[in-house]
Amino acid sequence: MTIGIAENTAVAGPALRPRRDDRLAARLARSAAERAEGAGMRTEDFAAWLEERGRSHRFAVGRIPFAELDGWSFAPGTGDLAHRSGRFFRVEGMRAQVDEGPFRRWEQPVIRQPEVGILGILAKEFDGVLHFLMQAKMEPGNRNLLQLSPTVQATRSNYTRVHRGSKVKYVEHFTRPGGGRVLADVLQSEHGSWFLRKSNRNMLVETAGDVPRDPDFCWLTLGQIGELLRRDNVVNMDARTVLACAPVAHPGSGALHSDTELLSWFTGERSRHEVRVERVPLGRVEGWWRGESSIEHVDGRYFKVVAVSVEAGNREVRGWTQPLFEPVGRGVTAFLTRRFGGVPHLLAHARVEGGFLDTVELGPTVQYTPANYAGLRGAYRPPFLDLVLDAPPERVRYEAVHSEEGGRFLNAESRYLFVEADESQAPADPPPGYRWVTPGQLTSLVRHGHYVNVQARTLLACLTTGTVEL
Repeated sequence: MTIGIAENTAVAGPALRPRRDDRLAARLARSAAERAEGAGMRTEDFAAWLEERGRSHRFAVGRIPFAELDGWSFAPGTGDLAHRSGRFFRVEGMRAQVDEGPFRRWEQPVIRQPEVGILGILAKEFDGVLHFLMQAKMEPGNRNLLQLSPTVQATRSNYTRVHRGSKVKYVEHFTRPGGGRVLADVLQSEHGSWFLRKSNRNMLVETAGDVPRDPDFCWLTLGQIGELLRRDNVVNMDARTVLACAPVAHPGSGALHSDTELLSWFTGERSRHEVRVERVPLGRVEGWWRGESSIEHVDGRYFKVVAVSVEAGNREVRGWTQPLFEPVGRGVTAFLTRRFGGVPHLLAHARVEGGFLDTVELGPTVQYTPANYAGLRGAYRPPFLDLVLDAPPERVRYEAVHSEEGGRFLNAESRYLFVEADESQAPADPPPGYRWVTPGQLTSLVRHGHYVNVQARTLLACLTTGTVEL
């Protein structure tokens, strides 16, 4: 018997739509090319605008002892640091065991925040050019407090108003996006070293309707945001991760490894690693001690858990207290770059981090805090770290200091770089755990959740916005 598909049906079915918008990449490219001026804002005027927004509200952050936390306390029995509402987040303990590296077993405090937040940027076309609605947002952990953030940057507890504060502006465009056009929508991880299996919904939504602009918001082109990414501590982490999800096109159709080969290698990396993670009471985490104002490692390395009091005149709640993680030392995060057949490639690392939902995610070539590895030599020294630290200026294609997530981390900064390498420094056949990928391949992988880590997405955002040419 032969079973066929009828060519004619009596009743017409639903209309089919294209599986993808082939015009979107060109529209994003045009927005990235507009670098000097946007709708109502010249790039050269941005610094003055941000400074003026800072003067328009009162912002203050001060360290306090744990005893002065309002609504937060250490739970009897476990010692976990939690909010009385049971929402927001908890500081718990984590025990991790991995099968590679100089540190194969450790315990540490970790942030557990199972609810999924929204990081959303609203897009709109002005005079034929896509613009993005960005917010001057205060976060208590930012060294300079006020940075450029997405249109919406809110946990579920915040946008459902557990804090009984004011409504999150523009959130309806992302909780009910039916009135707009979704350009990107994917669950992405946060810092796997400090969060336990944390995800946020990263969204780009285009609207054709009128959008009243709040004074703390501005419309910028992709190129203008790219120019601001050249400056230290201006574009916050949440904006960078959303921008990395933009489906831009990158030059070059060839690659050192085909997409299937790359995915097979990545799947193999996930399969071969054995990572054991379990939650433990914060009060019984080995190697850490609690004082009146901080929880610290006995060696004085890695990070501290501290408490702060916050005043913010333009936030949904004007004042609050909370714990923050404060790293000891500045991080260094870099992609090594090379050209193969004239096509730019990045050396990605299949990184194991205790807080990942899966065993590994693709990270940059180097992602370390050098002070944590002081004194280590030979095989115990992280690969390629010294190459990046000692890179001559002529090999550095991009360098800027960016803050990590300012809502949970205090003064957490990393020096982000693209560093050009050669065969003797970074061979075409790299060490196990590393693989050369093109920017286009990395952009394709970002469309999937938990494939590319947040540090790699920061550097990818620099390529998405045209900040860096490799």
